[in-house]
Amino acid sequence: MIIDVHGHYTTAPAALGAWRERQIAALHHPAQAPKAAELSISDDELRESIESNQLRLMRQRGSDLTIFSPRASFMAHHIGDFNTSSSWAAICNELCYRVSQLFPDHFIPAAMLPQSPGVDPASCIPELVKCVEQYGNVGINLNPDPSGGHWTSPPLSDRHWYPLYEKMVEYDIPAMIHVSTSCNACFHTTGAHYLNADTTAFMQCLTSDLFKDFPSLKFLIPHGGGAVPYHWGRFRGLAQELKKPLLQEHLLNNIFFDTCVYHQPGIDLLTKVIPVRNILFASEMIGAVRGIDPETGHHYDDTRRYVEASVNLSDAQRQLVFEANARRVFPRLDAALKRKGK
Repeated sequence: MIIDVHGHYTTAPAALGAWRERQIAALHHPAQAPKAAELSISDDELRESIESNQLRLMRQRGSDLTIFSPRASFMAHHIGDFNTSSSWAAICNELCYRVSQLFPDHFIPAAMLPQSPGVDPASCIPELVKCVEQYGNVGINLNPDPSGGHWTSPPLSDRHWYPLYEKMVEYDIPAMIHVSTSCNACFHTTGAHYLNADTTAFMQCLTSDLFKDFPSLKFLIPHGGGAVPYHWGRFRGLAQELKKPLLQEHLLNNIFFDTCVYHQPGIDLLTKVIPVRNILFASEMIGAVRGIDPETGHHYDDTRRYVEASVNLSDAQRQLVFEANARRVFPRLDAALKRKGK
Protein backbone atom coordinates (compact mmCIF):
# COMPACT_ATOMS: atom_id res chain seq x y z
CA MET A 1 0.00 0.00 0.00
CA ILE A 2 0.91 3.64 -0.34
CA ILE A 3 -0.28 5.51 2.76
CA ASP A 4 -0.35 9.30 2.75
CA VAL A 5 -0.11 10.41 6.37
CA HIS A 6 -0.82 14.09 5.75
CA GLY A 7 -4.13 15.02 4.17
CA HIS A 8 -6.50 17.87 5.05
CA TYR A 9 -10.09 18.48 4.06
CA THR A 10 -9.28 21.59 2.04
CA THR A 11 -12.16 21.01 -0.38
CA ALA A 12 -15.06 20.90 2.07
CA PRO A 13 -18.36 22.24 0.73
CA ALA A 14 -18.81 26.02 0.88
CA ALA A 15 -21.46 25.69 3.58
CA LEU A 16 -18.73 24.88 6.11
CA GLY A 17 -16.91 28.16 5.51
CA ALA A 18 -20.19 30.07 5.56
CA TRP A 19 -21.06 28.59 8.97
CA ARG A 20 -17.64 29.58 10.27
CA GLU A 21 -18.10 33.14 9.02
CA ARG A 22 -21.37 33.33 10.94
CA GLN A 23 -19.68 31.98 14.05
CA ILE A 24 -16.92 34.59 13.84
CA ALA A 25 -19.37 37.41 13.13
CA ALA A 26 -21.27 36.52 16.31
CA LEU A 27 -18.25 36.49 18.65
CA HIS A 28 -19.41 39.69 20.34
CA HIS A 29 -23.08 38.75 20.11
CA PRO A 30 -23.31 35.19 21.51
CA ALA A 31 -27.06 35.01 21.10
CA GLN A 32 -26.56 35.26 17.34
CA ALA A 33 -24.06 32.39 17.17
CA PRO A 34 -25.10 29.61 14.79
CA LYS A 35 -25.93 26.17 16.16
CA ALA A 36 -24.11 23.14 14.88
CA ALA A 37 -27.44 21.74 13.71
CA GLU A 38 -27.80 24.69 11.36
CA LEU A 39 -24.96 23.36 9.20
CA SER A 40 -26.43 21.03 6.61
CA ILE A 41 -24.07 19.16 4.28
CA SER A 42 -25.42 16.06 2.55
CA ASP A 43 -23.53 12.86 1.88
CA ASP A 44 -23.80 13.61 -1.83
CA GLU A 45 -22.07 16.96 -1.30
CA LEU A 46 -19.30 15.26 0.65
CA ARG A 47 -18.90 12.61 -2.07
CA GLU A 48 -18.66 15.22 -4.81
CA SER A 49 -16.11 17.27 -2.88
CA ILE A 50 -13.87 14.21 -2.44
CA GLU A 51 -14.39 12.31 -5.69
CA SER A 52 -13.59 15.31 -7.86
CA ASN A 53 -10.60 16.37 -5.79
CA GLN A 54 -8.60 14.22 -3.35
CA LEU A 55 -9.80 10.84 -4.55
CA ARG A 56 -9.31 11.77 -8.20
CA LEU A 57 -5.70 12.75 -7.55
CA MET A 58 -5.05 9.73 -5.34
CA ARG A 59 -6.09 7.49 -8.22
CA GLN A 60 -4.05 9.44 -10.73
CA ARG A 61 -0.93 9.45 -8.57
CA GLY A 62 -1.25 5.94 -7.18
CA SER A 63 -1.78 6.39 -3.45
CA ASP A 64 -4.20 4.15 -1.59
CA LEU A 65 -5.09 5.59 1.80
CA THR A 66 -4.93 9.07 3.34
CA ILE A 67 -4.92 10.02 7.01
CA PHE A 68 -7.45 12.82 6.77
CA SER A 69 -7.83 15.74 9.15
CA PRO A 70 -9.56 19.12 9.09
CA ARG A 71 -8.03 21.92 7.06
CA ALA A 72 -5.05 23.20 9.04
CA SER A 73 -5.42 26.88 8.17
CA PHE A 74 -9.09 26.70 9.20
CA MET A 75 -8.28 25.54 12.74
CA ALA A 76 -7.50 29.17 13.65
CA HIS A 77 -7.33 28.53 17.37
CA HIS A 78 -6.64 32.21 18.04
CA ILE A 79 -10.22 33.14 17.09
CA GLY A 80 -12.71 33.44 19.93
CA ASP A 81 -12.43 31.38 23.10
CA PHE A 82 -12.46 27.72 24.02
CA ASN A 83 -16.18 27.39 23.33
CA THR A 84 -15.61 28.81 19.85
CA SER A 85 -12.87 26.28 19.15
CA SER A 86 -14.80 23.45 20.74
CA SER A 87 -17.84 23.92 18.49
CA TRP A 88 -15.68 24.39 15.42
CA ALA A 89 -13.45 21.39 16.09
CA ALA A 90 -16.43 19.11 16.69
CA ILE A 91 -17.99 20.10 13.35
CA CYS A 92 -14.77 19.71 11.37
CA ASN A 93 -13.90 16.38 12.98
CA GLU A 94 -17.35 15.00 12.29
CA LEU A 95 -17.04 15.90 8.60
CA CYS A 96 -13.72 14.06 8.31
CA TYR A 97 -15.30 11.08 10.05
CA ARG A 98 -18.19 11.12 7.59
CA VAL A 99 -15.74 11.18 4.69
CA SER A 100 -14.00 8.14 6.18
CA GLN A 101 -17.35 6.34 6.37
CA LEU A 102 -18.23 7.19 2.77
CA PHE A 103 -14.79 6.13 1.50
CA PRO A 104 -13.54 3.61 4.08
CA ASP A 105 -10.89 2.13 1.80
CA HIS A 106 -9.32 5.50 1.05
CA PHE A 107 -9.60 7.75 4.11
CA ILE A 108 -9.13 7.34 7.85
CA PRO A 109 -9.58 10.31 10.20
CA ALA A 110 -7.25 12.27 12.43
CA ALA A 111 -8.57 14.99 14.74
CA MET A 112 -7.99 18.66 15.26
CA LEU A 113 -8.18 19.72 18.90
CA PRO A 114 -10.28 22.57 20.35
CA GLN A 115 -7.23 24.47 21.53
CA SER A 116 -7.45 28.09 22.66
CA PRO A 117 -4.69 30.48 23.79
CA GLY A 118 -4.16 30.45 27.54
CA VAL A 119 -6.51 27.51 28.09
CA ASP A 120 -5.32 24.31 29.76
CA PRO A 121 -4.70 21.68 27.03
CA ALA A 122 -6.55 19.18 29.23
CA SER A 123 -9.71 20.89 28.00
CA CYS A 124 -9.11 19.18 24.65
CA ILE A 125 -9.25 15.67 26.09
CA PRO A 126 -13.01 15.09 25.74
CA GLU A 127 -12.87 15.82 21.99
CA LEU A 128 -9.81 13.59 21.66
CA VAL A 129 -11.58 10.75 23.48
CA LYS A 130 -14.71 11.11 21.35
CA CYS A 131 -12.72 11.09 18.12
CA VAL A 132 -10.72 8.00 19.06
CA GLU A 133 -13.50 5.99 20.65
CA GLN A 134 -16.44 6.98 18.45
CA TYR A 135 -14.84 8.01 15.14
CA GLY A 136 -11.88 5.63 15.05
CA ASN A 137 -9.34 8.41 14.67
CA VAL A 138 -5.76 7.20 14.41
CA GLY A 139 -3.97 10.45 15.29
CA ILE A 140 -4.34 14.08 16.24
CA ASN A 141 -3.01 17.42 15.04
CA LEU A 142 -1.39 19.38 17.86
CA ASN A 143 -0.87 23.12 17.46
CA PRO A 144 2.16 24.28 19.48
CA ASP A 145 1.10 27.92 18.93
CA PRO A 146 -2.65 28.44 19.37
CA SER A 147 -2.03 32.21 19.41
CA GLY A 148 -1.51 32.23 15.64
CA GLY A 149 2.09 33.36 15.30
CA HIS A 150 2.75 35.09 18.61
CA TRP A 151 3.97 32.00 20.50
CA THR A 152 2.31 32.69 23.85
CA SER A 153 2.16 29.02 24.91
CA PRO A 154 4.92 27.22 26.80
CA PRO A 155 7.23 24.99 24.74
CA LEU A 156 6.10 21.47 23.96
CA SER A 157 8.48 20.17 26.60
CA ASP A 158 6.64 22.03 29.36
CA ARG A 159 4.39 20.17 31.80
CA HIS A 160 1.57 22.41 30.50
CA TRP A 161 1.11 19.83 27.73
CA TYR A 162 1.47 16.69 29.84
CA PRO A 163 -2.25 15.91 30.27
CA LEU A 164 -2.55 15.58 26.50
CA TYR A 165 0.59 13.48 26.27
CA GLU A 166 -0.72 11.14 28.94
CA LYS A 167 -3.87 10.58 26.90
CA MET A 168 -1.88 10.11 23.69
CA VAL A 169 0.25 7.46 25.36
CA GLU A 170 -2.85 5.75 26.77
CA TYR A 171 -4.41 5.55 23.30
CA ASP A 172 -1.06 4.98 21.54
CA ILE A 173 -1.72 7.74 19.02
CA PRO A 174 0.85 10.13 17.54
CA ALA A 175 0.43 13.86 17.08
CA MET A 176 1.28 15.72 13.94
CA ILE A 177 2.74 19.02 15.11
CA HIS A 178 0.84 21.47 12.93
CA VAL A 179 0.19 25.17 13.42
CA SER A 180 -2.67 27.03 11.81
CA THR A 181 -3.23 30.45 10.25
CA SER A 182 -0.75 33.15 11.18
CA CYS A 183 -2.25 36.41 12.39
CA ASN A 184 1.24 37.89 12.72
CA ALA A 185 2.07 39.92 9.60
CA CYS A 186 5.74 38.98 9.94
CA PHE A 187 5.01 35.30 9.23
CA HIS A 188 3.31 34.15 6.04
CA THR A 189 1.11 31.23 7.05
CA THR A 190 2.34 28.46 4.77
CA GLY A 191 5.69 29.87 3.65
CA ALA A 192 7.04 30.90 7.04
CA HIS A 193 4.82 30.09 10.02
CA TYR A 194 4.41 26.40 9.16
CA LEU A 195 8.10 25.83 8.55
CA ASN A 196 9.14 27.95 11.54
CA ALA A 197 6.90 25.84 13.74
CA ASP A 198 8.28 22.56 12.43
CA THR A 199 11.81 23.69 13.21
CA THR A 200 10.84 25.22 16.54
CA ALA A 201 9.04 22.09 17.73
CA PHE A 202 12.08 19.96 16.97
CA MET A 203 14.37 22.34 18.88
CA GLN A 204 12.00 22.44 21.86
CA CYS A 205 12.28 18.67 22.07
CA LEU A 206 16.04 18.71 21.56
CA THR A 207 16.66 21.07 24.48
CA SER A 208 14.46 19.02 26.82
CA ASP A 209 14.21 15.54 28.26
CA LEU A 210 10.56 15.17 27.28
CA PHE A 211 10.93 11.65 25.96
CA LYS A 212 12.44 10.43 29.20
CA ASP A 213 9.09 11.23 30.77
CA PHE A 214 7.16 9.82 27.80
CA PRO A 215 9.32 7.19 26.09
CA SER A 216 6.46 6.01 23.85
CA LEU A 217 5.20 9.47 22.85
CA LYS A 218 5.38 10.07 19.09
CA PHE A 219 5.45 13.32 17.13
CA LEU A 220 5.25 13.61 13.36
CA ILE A 221 6.88 16.84 12.21
CA PRO A 222 5.43 17.69 8.78
CA HIS A 223 6.71 19.53 5.72
CA GLY A 224 9.90 17.49 5.75
CA GLY A 225 10.79 18.79 9.20
CA GLY A 226 11.09 22.45 8.22
CA ALA A 227 14.77 23.41 8.40
CA VAL A 228 15.79 20.38 10.43
CA PRO A 229 17.24 18.05 7.75
CA TYR A 230 19.02 20.91 6.00
CA HIS A 231 20.71 21.95 9.26
CA TRP A 232 21.20 18.48 10.74
CA GLY A 233 24.82 19.25 11.60
CA ARG A 234 23.74 22.33 13.55
CA PHE A 235 21.26 20.32 15.58
CA ARG A 236 23.75 17.54 16.22
CA GLY A 237 26.27 20.13 17.35
CA LEU A 238 23.81 21.92 19.60
CA ALA A 239 22.78 18.65 21.21
CA GLN A 240 26.44 17.90 21.84
CA GLU A 241 27.01 21.33 23.45
CA LEU A 242 23.97 20.81 25.66
CA LYS A 243 25.37 17.44 26.80
CA LYS A 244 22.42 15.59 25.29
CA PRO A 245 22.70 12.07 23.90
CA LEU A 246 23.22 11.52 20.18
CA LEU A 247 20.09 12.51 18.28
CA GLN A 248 19.47 8.91 17.24
CA GLU A 249 18.93 8.05 20.90
CA HIS A 250 17.68 11.40 22.15
CA LEU A 251 14.91 12.09 19.61
CA LEU A 252 14.63 9.63 16.76
CA ASN A 253 12.71 6.98 18.66
CA ASN A 254 9.95 9.55 19.06
CA ILE A 255 10.14 12.10 16.22
CA PHE A 256 9.32 11.38 12.59
CA PHE A 257 9.21 13.44 9.41
CA ASP A 258 6.95 13.41 6.38
CA THR A 259 7.71 13.87 2.68
CA CYS A 260 5.76 17.10 2.07
CA VAL A 261 8.80 18.52 0.33
CA TYR A 262 8.01 19.75 -3.14
CA HIS A 263 11.06 19.17 -5.28
CA GLN A 264 13.47 16.32 -5.96
CA PRO A 265 16.58 17.82 -4.31
CA GLY A 266 14.59 18.34 -1.11
CA ILE A 267 13.49 14.70 -0.96
CA ASP A 268 17.00 13.58 -1.85
CA LEU A 269 18.37 15.59 1.07
CA LEU A 270 15.70 14.28 3.45
CA THR A 271 16.34 10.67 2.53
CA LYS A 272 20.11 11.10 2.71
CA VAL A 273 20.21 12.83 6.10
CA ILE A 274 17.30 11.38 8.08
CA PRO A 275 17.19 7.62 8.81
CA VAL A 276 14.67 5.91 6.55
CA ARG A 277 12.75 4.47 9.51
CA ASN A 278 11.89 8.05 10.51
CA ILE A 279 10.40 9.12 7.15
CA LEU A 280 6.70 8.70 6.33
CA PHE A 281 5.15 9.31 2.91
CA ALA A 282 2.86 12.32 2.65
CA SER A 283 1.75 14.88 0.10
CA GLU A 284 -0.65 17.35 1.77
CA MET A 285 -2.10 17.53 -1.72
CA ILE A 286 -4.61 20.19 -2.60
CA GLY A 287 -2.88 22.12 0.13
CA ALA A 288 -0.41 24.99 0.29
CA VAL A 289 1.32 24.33 -3.04
CA ARG A 290 -1.14 23.29 -5.72
CA GLY A 291 0.49 24.46 -8.93
CA ILE A 292 2.48 22.76 -11.66
CA ASP A 293 6.27 23.02 -11.56
CA PRO A 294 7.38 24.49 -14.91
CA GLU A 295 10.69 22.68 -14.59
CA THR A 296 9.06 19.24 -14.52
CA GLY A 297 5.55 19.68 -15.86
CA HIS A 298 4.16 17.89 -12.80
CA HIS A 299 2.35 19.17 -9.73
CA TYR A 300 4.69 20.22 -6.95
CA ASP A 301 2.71 18.14 -4.43
CA ASP A 302 2.92 14.91 -6.45
CA THR A 303 5.46 13.67 -3.92
CA ARG A 304 5.32 10.02 -4.87
CA ARG A 305 7.40 10.89 -7.95
CA TYR A 306 10.21 12.21 -5.80
CA VAL A 307 10.27 9.20 -3.49
CA GLU A 308 10.23 6.84 -6.47
CA ALA A 309 13.10 8.73 -8.13
CA SER A 310 15.34 9.08 -5.10
CA VAL A 311 18.63 7.27 -5.62
CA ASN A 312 19.08 7.10 -1.84
CA LEU A 313 16.34 4.50 -1.38
CA SER A 314 16.28 0.82 -2.21
CA ASP A 315 12.97 -0.83 -3.08
CA ALA A 316 12.79 -2.22 0.45
CA GLN A 317 13.39 1.23 1.92
CA ARG A 318 10.74 2.75 -0.32
CA GLN A 319 8.27 0.23 1.09
CA LEU A 320 9.14 1.47 4.57
CA VAL A 321 8.47 5.06 3.54
CA PHE A 322 5.28 4.27 1.64
CA GLU A 323 3.66 1.90 4.13
CA ALA A 324 5.52 0.14 6.93
CA ASN A 325 6.66 3.23 8.82
CA ALA A 326 3.13 4.64 8.86
CA ARG A 327 1.77 1.38 10.25
CA ARG A 328 4.41 1.42 12.99
CA VAL A 329 3.98 5.08 13.95
CA PHE A 330 0.16 4.91 13.77
CA PRO A 331 -0.67 1.62 15.55
CA ARG A 332 -4.41 2.27 15.36
CA LEU A 333 -4.11 2.61 11.61
CA ASP A 334 -2.26 -0.70 11.44
CA ALA A 335 -4.96 -2.37 13.56
CA ALA A 336 -7.74 -0.96 11.37
CA LEU A 337 -6.02 -2.26 8.24
CA LYS A 338 -5.46 -5.69 9.76
CA ARG A 339 -9.14 -5.92 10.63
CA LYS A 340 -9.78 -5.53 6.91
CA GLY A 341 -7.22 -8.18 6.04
CA LYS A 342 -4.70 -5.67 4.74
